[in-house]
Amino acid sequence: MSSSIQMCDLKGQYLKIKKEIDLSIQEVIDSSAFIKGKEVNLFQDELAKYLGVKHVIGCANGTDALQIALMALGLKPGDEVITPDFTFIATVEVIALLGMVPVLVDVDPDTFTIDPIAFEKAITSKTKAIIPVHLFGQCANMEEIVAISQKHNIYIIEDVAQATGTDYIFKNGNTAKAGSIGDIGTTSFFPSKNLGCFGDGGALFTNNDALADEIKSISNHGMKVRYYHDKIGVNSRLDTIQAAVLRVKLNYLNDFNSSRIKAADIYDRLLGNCKSIKIPSRATWSNHIFHQYTLRLLKGNRVELIKHLSDKGIPSMVYYPVPLHAQKAFEEYQNKATNKFFPVTDTLCDTVISLPMHTELTEEIQRFICDTILNYLK
Repeated sequence: MSSSIQMCDLKGQYLKIKKEIDLSIQEVIDSSAFIKGKEVNLFQDELAKYLGVKHVIGCANGTDALQIALMALGLKPGDEVITPDFTFIATVEVIALLGMVPVLVDVDPDTFTIDPIAFEKAITSKTKAIIPVHLFGQCANMEEIVAISQKHNIYIIEDVAQATGTDYIFKNGNTAKAGSIGDIGTTSFFPSKNLGCFGDGGALFTNNDALADEIKSISNHGMKVRYYHDKIGVNSRLDTIQAAVLRVKLNYLNDFNSSRIKAADIYDRLLGNCKSIKIPSRATWSNHIFHQYTLRLLKGNRVELIKHLSDKGIPSMVYYPVPLHAQKAFEEYQNKATNKFFPVTDTLCDTVISLPMHTELTEEIQRFICDTILNYLK
């Protein structure tokens, strides 16, 4: 039993669609169009249709997507960009890399996504953009974020790396895919993502024609016409083999997400009555596609629990053990910050633990995992 438990079973998923994946890769090899082959444009068009946006532009990875988005909006060194404190470093490091000022704010204690109240309090005359992160598979509260951003004339870059395929639910009942609501959406196709390729890959989404042209130019050395460079750009593109893989997997994305939701429902049922843990909350404004299934440990020692699980052959992860405000890389920004207190983020970093979550989980495996946790916590 324990030897088959993986945090993310990419091989098991591949074997189910092996014939289609292998054929798609072989077709690219036969064409030898490894860069800017037809599969790239086809995937961009298909993903745009799936997301309900006008434009999808592929790039090399999710971090590049965030950087290109900031560049495309014309932000300058010294401009402030607000982000949640509880997220992967990529969301914030690109801001600093471009000479802008990352402004960290606390998150909602239930959804772990950026707190709109904290966002508005952090706005200054220098604030030019916000990057809400749709964390672990569900959306930030975009309706409130949009209202605040419009009031203060602030750009919105959605970080959708962990939530491709998530539906945002507006108060009037309308829905929109994560990444289609702000000025620009960005995502990663890292292999473990809900929509993942077989290497690195990323994309940007927008409904703005002018922004789409700017993104295409910046990601291609600042060119719109070959060898005529209108601005400083970067070299960041989605290669054809990865696009071919993603075309196949996009056809299965809804099924993949449904499998994750089903697995989360089983975890909820098996663990929901344990008073020593808090199962993931599900926002009223978003469905949850469970890129991660992340518990909060209310009682007990997390280090000991992780070791107990490991001794039984059960992997687990902590996303994220150190808040961004405590990272050495951001010391200079934190020293200047007016808000140096992040009680929710600090609590989450001390108490969260993520369990195995992927499309190939069986109820038998989940029962073993949950029994192991409950036996330790009783």
